[in-house]
Amino acid sequence: MAFTFQINDDVHFKHDQQLLAKANHNRPTLHHQQVKPQTLVKLVKQADQLEGWGVEAVAPASALAEQPLKRDGKLILDFGDHQVGQFSIQIDSVGSPMDAPLSLKLKFAEMPAELARNSADYDGWLSKSWIQEETVHLDTLPATLALPRRYSFRYVELTVIDTSPKWQAVFSEPVVTTVSSANPQAVSVPKLADPELKKIYQVGVKTLADCMQDVFEDGPKRDRRLWIGDLRLQALADYATFKNTALVKRCLYLFGAMPAEDGRVPANVFTKPQATPDDTFLFDYSLFFISILADYQAFQADAEVMQDLYPVAKRQMDVALKQVSVAGELQLTEDNPVFIDWSNDFDKATAGQAVIIYVLKQFIQLAKQQADPDLATYQSQLAALVAFAKTKLFDADQGLFVSGPNREVNVASQVWMTLAHVLSPAERQRVMQTTVHQLFPITGIATPYMYHHVTAALFEAGLTDDAIALMKNYWGKMIRLGADTYWEAFDPNHPDYSPYGSPILNSYCHAWSCTPVYLIDKYLVK
Repeated sequence: MAFTFQINDDVHFKHDQQLLAKANHNRPTLHHQQVKPQTLVKLVKQADQLEGWGVEAVAPASALAEQPLKRDGKLILDFGDHQVGQFSIQIDSVGSPMDAPLSLKLKFAEMPAELARNSADYDGWLSKSWIQEETVHLDTLPATLALPRRYSFRYVELTVIDTSPKWQAVFSEPVVTTVSSANPQAVSVPKLADPELKKIYQVGVKTLADCMQDVFEDGPKRDRRLWIGDLRLQALADYATFKNTALVKRCLYLFGAMPAEDGRVPANVFTKPQATPDDTFLFDYSLFFISILADYQAFQADAEVMQDLYPVAKRQMDVALKQVSVAGELQLTEDNPVFIDWSNDFDKATAGQAVIIYVLKQFIQLAKQQADPDLATYQSQLAALVAFAKTKLFDADQGLFVSGPNREVNVASQVWMTLAHVLSPAERQRVMQTTVHQLFPITGIATPYMYHHVTAALFEAGLTDDAIALMKNYWGKMIRLGADTYWEAFDPNHPDYSPYGSPILNSYCHAWSCTPVYLIDKYLVK
């Protein structure tokens, strides 16, 4: 698994103020709720939980004020479920007069395993400033400690670094003021006879809700920005649940308003302190602007959005097609890499070819709606891409697609060619049956993002039982390991895997993992 930061500080961006104004017009209302902890817990070894760590209740949360702490004293608040918001707590002193400040450390954790890790050991390549820990000094008590940052957590560990021998600190009234643009009353869980699928659906809804903020964030713990790959999957999940189409529209306008001078939309944008495009570009992510627009139009036809954003979508396709040869072969470049998945351990050329076919088919439908005079040209280019895939990339002897100069066979190639409907329905089914037989259990892939596409391909190929089994073995296993929300990265064979060199910065609530709600709604709900 690997990833390289892109630093393209010589790229210049356009800023369409009219489109930015429409993005702002669709800014969501943020909902807040006061949530109190349920119990005081202690960290315990539990073999069946993530990294072997769980928690055990020691007292109700109402007993907090009866737990005075002195130097090195520690307690853990359990809020009962994943929360996103701002934390506050009342602190007082007991004993002799307060003759020294209180030095207090607060640690916020989404999973018990985070509490077991020492942040001083972090040696990953992402900034350690994302670690959710705070050290504060309070000169006088009583006081209300209201932390200004937003945190993503279920557990709060309070550690008294020091008081003095004369007095102790006591705590009361801990509360998190949660924030989300999701309306929980807008969702009803479909009637599912299978209790495990029902739980998988419920956790997916919670994951999506906690990532629905001012935009569809990729994760509320870390990054906290709008990534286009995550947005595509979040929007599909939203249509199945909250149906907050205004938030999708806002995110589309943000990307559409700030392309680079060559027309490409960036892979992600920042929204604070003002809307700012990142200087990161991914071939498939730029194309997925088209997919998001097409999916939005399929769910809710919107002539204004099409009028505003079709030119942006067309530009993405035109830029991408410059990398396609006359013979119909996608030629990838290092300065505009294809993502597909975190892993760089497999050849991505064929999966990239399938992505442009998949998106070009969606774009052609948009072009028909817009009566685009260039429609025939796009149809001709699609025919060339498909013909190359069938004649050069499909190995009839193996019954599988190959990728790259070494004719590598990998899961991603089969999945994306299936999703792109390059072959007939019967042929697609045979490809995925062979994939299950020869390439499962999956190795070298550790993101719910890619597992979503594998599962969707199984459903698309008519292999419903295999798709359900994969959901239960992947998202279901996260739940069995203690997940309240789904994770950014998860390798079932190596649960402590991190793409960042250390799980200390792993996100245990991440947008691209919420899609079981979409898959269940589309393929299983009658």
